[in-house]
Amino acid sequence: MKKSKINYGIIIPLVIFFIISVLSIYSATKNTSSNQIVIKQVIWYLVGFALLIITTKKNLKFITDYAIVFYIVGNILLFLLLIFGTEINGSKCWFTIPGIGSFQPSEFMKLALILTNTKVFSYFDIKYPKRTFKNDLVIFFTVMVITLIPSILTFLEPDTGMVIIYFLISFVMLFIYGIKKRIFLIIFILASGFVGAFLYYYFNFQDSFIDVFGTSFFYRIDRILDWSNKSGMQLTNALAAIKAAGLFGFGVGNTPIYIPESHTDFIFSVFSSNFGFVGTLLLIITIVIFDYALIRLAQNAKDKNFKFIIIGFVTMILYQQIQNIGMNIGLLPITGITLPFISYGGSSLLSYILGITLIVNYDKSIHNGV
Repeated sequence: MKKSKINYGIIIPLVIFFIISVLSIYSATKNTSSNQIVIKQVIWYLVGFALLIITTKKNLKFITDYAIVFYIVGNILLFLLLIFGTEINGSKCWFTIPGIGSFQPSEFMKLALILTNTKVFSYFDIKYPKRTFKNDLVIFFTVMVITLIPSILTFLEPDTGMVIIYFLISFVMLFIYGIKKRIFLIIFILASGFVGAFLYYYFNFQDSFIDVFGTSFFYRIDRILDWSNKSGMQLTNALAAIKAAGLFGFGVGNTPIYIPESHTDFIFSVFSSNFGFVGTLLLIITIVIFDYALIRLAQNAKDKNFKFIIIGFVTMILYQQIQNIGMNIGLLPITGITLPFISYGGSSLLSYILGITLIVNYDKSIHNGV
């Protein structure tokens, strides 16, 4: 048997992310009654690392065979969430599990969608050995329907940011799969027309828009469209904390400015405030090394399933990294997207580590000739 290959470009950044996450969450919650979440984050990380170690000698490639099961279960949970979910800040995105905490099904739905799309591609590779425009159209709309179902359920929570991630995952996977570019062009033209008509209706018939879509949706659109003019306390304080940090920051636990949701959406600002330009540069370099290691795996992957799983995962991670850091520094609208592996959250952290576990395991299985 071949010796297992350790991908240090993935493992070492994960350890650094763990340290940065714990220090940042500690700083964000030091002067609040929520400081116990540091312990929870450590536990979730240890569970994730244990999962990585336990599965080292296992072959998890069979998991793709159960993709449809994961997808169905995920949608059932999203539906039940609308009925039994715990409402926090006007959204029903979580189940409350006594003694454990909250559970967010949409985080795991991202992985289920990646696996399901991969399974669909495998199916159509067999069904359509010869690719035509008509065949590609069938593949495209099949994936879109698969994406639309959890998107509608998640949108009703409401969680617009997660819906964007669902569609982005599917579009990128379809593009890499080799769907004919004409289809994307047609969809782009149709989508542009729809968005144009939608915005015209929004700007010119606001009373009617509110009657049809509701006040909540109106203000969600308003926040996205007018984000640069309505910074609010979160962005104002986040930018002030980053600017004041200097070269080395204020140190662990010394965030001088209060930032709402600092342990989740604005964890990047807390870290930058604590460790300054040098610490922030280290975090960015670590993120780049981690992402590059995943992209290299995708480039070198000969197994199609492995390739598409990595592509879907990288799309999800890369978008969230860009969106979260962008909104922390005022370059992108605030959408409630957390920073992967750094922000607090058991569901999100476990879903990321599950993805990494599958990727690392797949890679080792292939190198060992399994």
